[in-house]
Order: sequence, then structure tokens, then C-alpha cells
Amino acid sequence: MLTGAYRLLAAFAAGSLVVLAFSPFSQGWIALLSLSALFALWRNTSPAQAFVIGLAWGLGCMGFGVFWLHHSIAQFGGVNLPLAVLFTLLFAGMLALFPALAGWLARRFFPDETTLLLFAYPGVWVLLEWVRSWLFTGFPWLTIGYSQIDTPLAGYAPLLGVYGVSLLLALGAGALNLWRSPWLALLPAIWLGGWALQQVHWTAPDGDAFKATLAQASIPQEKKWLPSQLGPTLEYYLEASDAHPDSHLIVWPETAVPAFADKVEESFLHPLDERFRKQGRDLLLGIPVRESEQRIYNAMISLGASGRGEYFKRHLVPFGEFMPFASLLQPLVELFAIPMSSFSAGDSGKPPLLKLAGMDAGISICYEDVFGEEIAQALPQAAFLVNASNDAWFGDSLAPHQHLEMARMRALETGRYMLRATNTGVSAIIDERGGMVAMLPQWKRGTISADIQPMKGETPFLLWKNGLAVALCMLLLVIAYLRSEGGAPTTS
Repeated sequence: MLTGAYRLLAAFAAGSLVVLAFSPFSQGWIALLSLSALFALWRNTSPAQAFVIGLAWGLGCMGFGVFWLHHSIAQFGGVNLPLAVLFTLLFAGMLALFPALAGWLARRFFPDETTLLLFAYPGVWVLLEWVRSWLFTGFPWLTIGYSQIDTPLAGYAPLLGVYGVSLLLALGAGALNLWRSPWLALLPAIWLGGWALQQVHWTAPDGDAFKATLAQASIPQEKKWLPSQLGPTLEYYLEASDAHPDSHLIVWPETAVPAFADKVEESFLHPLDERFRKQGRDLLLGIPVRESEQRIYNAMISLGASGRGEYFKRHLVPFGEFMPFASLLQPLVELFAIPMSSFSAGDSGKPPLLKLAGMDAGISICYEDVFGEEIAQALPQAAFLVNASNDAWFGDSLAPHQHLEMARMRALETGRYMLRATNTGVSAIIDERGGMVAMLPQWKRGTISADIQPMKGETPFLLWKNGLAVALCMLLLVIAYLRSEGGAPTTS
């Protein structure tokens, strides 16, 4: 039995290794072993000890898993590398508090080991993952269910969403710790159930397929907003679009046009609209829209045969697209001179839909596709989904691959194709089962095309969103409480 510092080292190692379960490594089985190891390390500990062990696991997971943030802070925040690393580690430490709190809560209120492993740990773990997805605007990165996108557990996503997948994984991790008891049979049963659900088609084709093309200019972020870059950028996107005259829909990425819409309306947008109308095609492009000096939006504008429309990004990234409590944090506002970082949020009261290829499409911009319930607001009307991103902020790191993995989960949860156009990659066309149809890797200039099948219908997830997964977690905790009646909770 490991004690003291060795437990902490083992927890840190288990947390570090879980990063390999996520894209681009995609070794989903490691997540089961890592979580199982954490549950084992929590055995026979006090709440305080469980807190520190959970903190060590979280520091390993988040320290390695989101270390890419230092690149954005250093290169685009205007601070030196040591300070950027310090900020990143502090952020990782804040995220590590969630697994730490999970250990403390479970050990504080549920004394029985079987109850902890099968009910308390899974329930508390997933509830805190869910809280992390919305607290302080939310940061659901590295939610452990995403690591299962290529395993049988993905079969649960159309029913319960990513948090349901996390819950089933955590139940499996608990059962693995009971390898000498009949409860171990729960582990293969969970995986077999996921495989069976993967055979179910929750949505159905809706009409004929159409061809779509995504353009990726691969412009480094430090060059993107240079005035000298505007002409060559637009020229490339036009050439890439003209090269695919048989595509009904062309998609350019987030802020593909590096200029305010009002500045290029007459010279570029209006002629482009007329051009695509005459061709009987549609174009969706990213561009900042300025209504006033105080109201600037990160927008997607549709042009062409289906009519002109616009979508303004609603879920902004704190410190990247807006500064929370700006009056109090003015020194940080001055320190981080990030281009186009003072956006206003779009109207969240209406569905995020635009007409594309003659049908409703669910639209999201960059970070918005990591929030399943927000994507679901476009359903069931949307026949397919589009996400436009600019992951150039993260350089050559794990972040673009992790982001793509989350987009795949959105396609699976909703039963819709996802078209994901990015500036520097990874651009991808994803089918309604989360599978990769076409992909353009990072830093490669080019286009990808595929036939897109519009879909109709609702997956069970669209009916109850994250509510059912959260309710199941609460049910597990109620069962854990009832099983623990008569036992004294650990208090030291």
C-alpha cells in the first residue's frame, strides 16, 4: 500500500498519463486505468488526504493537458515566457481543485468502500465536471468523457451526452477496483451496452446530399491582422472557392476576412454576395462586425443563393475575447494587448441558425462547440452543423486536436454532420456518428470537400440535454447516502 509522498507521486503520474487518452494520442483505455488508479489511491484516506491526492491528479492532468495556454499568453499576450508559464500553471492549479474537491466530498460523507467506488466517486466526479462546464462562464476542456469518442462508450453519447459517457467510464473505473467481487461484471456490461447502442441510428437522412467545401488558408496568427495581409488573404479564399464550382456550400473559417465588415462591405461583401447568388451557391465566412465603437461582434455572415444572414458569437472567451470585470482588471487589460479582444456577445435568445444550401444550419464559432447544450439550441431544426474556428492562437500544440475531439462529440450527441473550418487546422468534415469523413491537418493550406447528408430527428440527448446525466449522478449519491445510513462518516 502506497503511503504519503508516494501516493501523491502516483496520483500525479496517473493524472499526467490520462492526457494520452485524449486526441491526438486517442488511447481511451488509459482514462479507465487512470481514473481507477485515482479511486484506489483514495481508499482508506481522510477527506483532507483525498483532497491532496485529487489535487495531485488534477495537477498532472491539467498541467500537461492545458499547458498549451502558455503559448497564447506568451506570444499574443505580450508577456515573457516564464511569466506565461506561471499564469498557465496557476490556471491548471485552479482546475485541479475540482478532482481535489471530488475526493474530499466523497470521503467526507460516504464511509463504505463499495458505496464510494460504485456510487459516490462516479456521482461526485461527474457533477463537478458539469459544474466546471458553466462556473465562471465554463471551461469543460478535458472532460474525461471526450476521451471515449473512439471506444464503445461513445454509444452512450446520443442518450446522455459527454457527461453520461464520463459517468459510465467512472462507474467502470469503480468496478475495476472491485475485481474480487461480482461487481466486476459491471465493467464488461457497460462496454457491451455501449457497443449495442452504437448499432442504433437515432436520426435519419432528410433529402439529398449536397457537396460542401471548407477552405483553410493557414495564416499564422502573428501575421493575420497585418494590413499587408488583407489582399493576399482574400485572394486566396476567392481562388480556393472558385476551384470548387460544384460545391453548393463554401465555408471560410472564423475571422477569415481580417477587416471590419463595414470597411469591406461595398468593395468585397456586396459583390461577393451577388457573385454567389448568380452561381446558385452559398458562402459562409467569418468577419468582425462593428455596430459602434462599443459594440463589436465576432460574426459569421452567409452570402449567396439562400439569402444573406449573420450570426454573432454568444459565448465569448474570458481574457481572450472580453475582459471580465474590466474596470477592476484594467492593468491586465493594458498588459494583454490581444488583437480583436473586446467583443460583445450576440443575442442568446434566438436559435443559432442560418440558411445554407437551402436549409437550416446550426452555427457556432470556435470555443462555442465545447458546450453541448448551446449547440443543441439549434436542434432539431438544423439539418447539419457548422463550426468556424481559429486555433492558430494555440500554435503547434495539443489544443487543436483536443478541440476537434470535442467537435466530434457534438456531431455524435446531435446526430448531425459537423463542418469544421479553421484558419490553421485541424479542419474536418464529421459525420452524424462522430466519424471523420475528411480532414486537413494543421499548417497545410488547402481545401477539403465531401457530400453532406442533411439529417432530421432528435437523439434522446436533445430532449433532456445534460439534465439526465446530472439526474443520474444525483440518484447515485442518494443511493450512496441510503447505503451509508448507520455508518459514521469520516470527519478527520
